[in-house]
Amino acid sequence: MFDRLQAVEDRYERLNELLSDPDIVSDSNKLREYSKEQSDIQEMVDVYREYKSVKEQLADTRELMEIEKDAEMLEMMKEEFNDLNKQVPDLEERLRILLIPKDPNDSKNVIMEIRGAAGGDEANIFAGDLFRMYTRYAETQGWKVDIMEATPNPAGGYKEVILMINGQGAYSKFKYENGAHRVQRVPATESQGRIHTSTATVACLPEVHVEDVEIHEKDIRVDTFASSGAGGQSVNTTMSAVRMTHLPTGVVVSMQDERSQIKNREKAMKILVARVADKHRQEAQAEIDATRKTAVGTGDRSERIRTYNYPQNRVTDHRIGLTIQKLDQIVEGKLDEIIDALILDEQATRLANLNEDA
Repeated sequence: MFDRLQAVEDRYERLNELLSDPDIVSDSNKLREYSKEQSDIQEMVDVYREYKSVKEQLADTRELMEIEKDAEMLEMMKEEFNDLNKQVPDLEERLRILLIPKDPNDSKNVIMEIRGAAGGDEANIFAGDLFRMYTRYAETQGWKVDIMEATPNPAGGYKEVILMINGQGAYSKFKYENGAHRVQRVPATESQGRIHTSTATVACLPEVHVEDVEIHEKDIRVDTFASSGAGGQSVNTTMSAVRMTHLPTGVVVSMQDERSQIKNREKAMKILVARVADKHRQEAQAEIDATRKTAVGTGDRSERIRTYNYPQNRVTDHRIGLTIQKLDQIVEGKLDEIIDALILDEQATRLANLNEDA
């Protein structure tokens, strides 16, 4: 482990030199690449240096204790030695976690798709509740939320809503929301007071730039059509809506949220690229899962991941067996307790896999 950490620190020092090189400074692409690489390993280097400092202080204190004759000074040294020694296991654990290979998409923005599933109007109302919950959580993180496409449900909520969440590290938190979410409650339309069960699905895709995915213009069919629904005078009079089909994968995106066809094309392309990249990622993950399965992060959309039980004010995440009696707070966007638990569980699983491979 320490050989790897030393190599990382050496690379950090080399990056410092490169970022001071006039040739690199004048090359915006290289400058961005090296700056990001340095930023990605900054925490690991800081913790490793702290660890080395503590070990050096321990060695120095031990030497002084061996020659110290004054009983009072010796007692003070022992206390200092014990305090330093207690820091070592925590620092070593932090370093092990930092050495776990990171998801390269963690720092990216998120395209989130929320859809009502089983349960009719109540499922769509629940989809609207999830939209509100995620929007509020994003606001607490200082992230910007843009609605890219929305199909409101007449009885409330959304049949479908697609969001772009812009913020450093957004995907690292929202990726755990992939899957089917189940709600148990008495719908407003239920006259007998019976509890209904409905579901909504959530798909979280990292934003992908066109240049990062091999998509050829000849592989995309673009159809235009008149918008439908609310939208003012342009509805049904201009061919502003766009449908894009990626022929090799069959991925289809329709966009009519904007009055401008150009803007609809731009939004549709963002979603198309993310979905195509996600399809390739899912296929690659399936191959990995054939030999090794992890409890979190497989992105299986068909799996029921969480239940929101309103009568008992309870939320249960089925992947890690976590139950919290704070549904009223969670639906207001206070998701940190759940997301932090999922991150810790994934870290433990990855660390175990890393130790197996070592």
